[in-house]
Amino acid sequence: MEKYITMRDGINLFTSIYLPKDASEKHPMLMMRTPYSCKKYGKEFYPFWERYYTKYLKEHYIMVIQDVRGRYMSEGQFVNVRPFNNKKTNNDIDEASDTYDAVDWMVKNLPNNNEKVGVFGISYPGFYSTMAALSNHPAVKAVSPQAPVTDWFMGDDEHHNGAFMLMDAFDFYSWFEQPRPKPTSIDAKNFTYPVKDNYQFFLQTGALQHFNKKYFHDSISFWNDMMQHPNYDGWWKARNARVHLKNIQPAMLIVGGLFDAEDCFGAWNTYKAIEAQSPNTNNKIVMGPWFHGQWAKNKGDHLGNIQFEVNTSEWYVDNIEIPFFNYYLKGKGNVDQIKEANIFFTGENKWKHFSQWPPTDIETKPLYLHNNGYLNWTIPTENKIAYSAYISDPAKPVPYAENVHLNRTREYMTDDQRFASRRPDVLTFQTETLNNDVTLTGPVIADLMVSTTGTDADFIVKLIDVFPDNFQYTNTDKYVMGGYQMLVRGDVMRGRYRNSFEKPEAFIPNKITEVKYTMPDIAHTFKKGHRIMVQVQSSWFPLVDRNPQKFVDIYHCNDEDFQKATIRIYHSKKWNSKIILSIMR
Repeated sequence: MEKYITMRDGINLFTSIYLPKDASEKHPMLMMRTPYSCKKYGKEFYPFWERYYTKYLKEHYIMVIQDVRGRYMSEGQFVNVRPFNNKKTNNDIDEASDTYDAVDWMVKNLPNNNEKVGVFGISYPGFYSTMAALSNHPAVKAVSPQAPVTDWFMGDDEHHNGAFMLMDAFDFYSWFEQPRPKPTSIDAKNFTYPVKDNYQFFLQTGALQHFNKKYFHDSISFWNDMMQHPNYDGWWKARNARVHLKNIQPAMLIVGGLFDAEDCFGAWNTYKAIEAQSPNTNNKIVMGPWFHGQWAKNKGDHLGNIQFEVNTSEWYVDNIEIPFFNYYLKGKGNVDQIKEANIFFTGENKWKHFSQWPPTDIETKPLYLHNNGYLNWTIPTENKIAYSAYISDPAKPVPYAENVHLNRTREYMTDDQRFASRRPDVLTFQTETLNNDVTLTGPVIADLMVSTTGTDADFIVKLIDVFPDNFQYTNTDKYVMGGYQMLVRGDVMRGRYRNSFEKPEAFIPNKITEVKYTMPDIAHTFKKGHRIMVQVQSSWFPLVDRNPQKFVDIYHCNDEDFQKATIRIYHSKKWNSKIILSIMR
């Protein structure tokens, strides 16, 4: 059935409800709140059969899907990542209060319910799941934020360490933020790209201000907001869900993908924030070898050219998610097999289970950059200044992927990096062939000593697994896997934020400066016979917008502001660059 549920301020939210025909017992309720529509509307049904959600129908769950405030058929004004208000009074609303009001109606009005509610969702619905955990409704017993939008400046979809994720942001807001004067069941139209090569499109459009002038014409409100908030100010901080994750009562299951291009940061850091701020919460994490939401879409047995050998998605659904909700909402079975951290380790392709994350039996160890592209565990011995250099040219930025395509790929997170190794504006460092397996767990820290002839620069560091020259999965491999350079983790740091995300600082030309930042956690085994590689570059296009390499307002600068710069990465005894890894003993 379809209902409008009235919120405390009088706004009505459109809700689709699927009730079991079985009236012999009371049933739990499983809810998803979404900005992407609970369609199909009317006599047609939400496509449960396209995902594993049919398993919940077989378990006789009451399934509830709701259009959030201001989206599709719901009334009210939509606000992107609406800030949580921890001092609500009277009719004050936020996403937590909307969840509370919806759940309260469900418990009081849905037939044969057992007064227990679970909430889950992937990506933006993952954010609404996090807000549900803050609703404090006593019926909400279990919540699973999956790939949750968490902090759009520090690490999720729109920015990474202050660098603007241009391609994803433009593609998303060009349809998602189109004006909606009244409730509608009709999808907004996708943007029609004038060329089918995204590298060409974004490069020829030019400086960021042209995207609004040429295509949006001030019609995309959140894009305009982002352009007015280039730094990590109060506007962005109000949209950081992590700071509110305190005194959480429901059981929590955080789920994410190790190779999620959108919200890998959100999954790891939602879990960590709950651990730090709500230590008594029953809080678990699952991280599989998945792209964004892959656990709900296909087998999860490979990503691009990289094989994981087993059906990781089915294992997760059958052993983690459904037992989690069955136990806390139905009192069925047990959750003994769901440990604190349930992590799939790529490279060796095995699930591992830990009593905490990161695990206790790890050693933090720096891997140093050396002359002539060497990479090893010993600090450089050169007393004189030593460095490797490249010229970063915004007119010819380093592409994030090798092939020509329009839509941002999912597979780039494990792509072969040989194309980048061959560019003169990418520095490559690698170890000798490994004599033993090296298993890495936890965050990756890039700690570079740099200089630039400009006054600003981006730094992209990539951790790469180099396969043996004779490697192949099968005799029918469609791609040459011998010598494959698998991206394990890569991320960008906008150099102006090296000391503060709130107060950016220009570089002093040619002065040696430290740039240090933390990338999302990894769980990967570099097998014996492989090598570890690190690449350093200053553009990753059009994934990340181009840095003009001049300390200007990037969101409003002109094409003429973009300039070449010579970047130096230092690797002497005093000025050493390294990547700091957590190695499992």
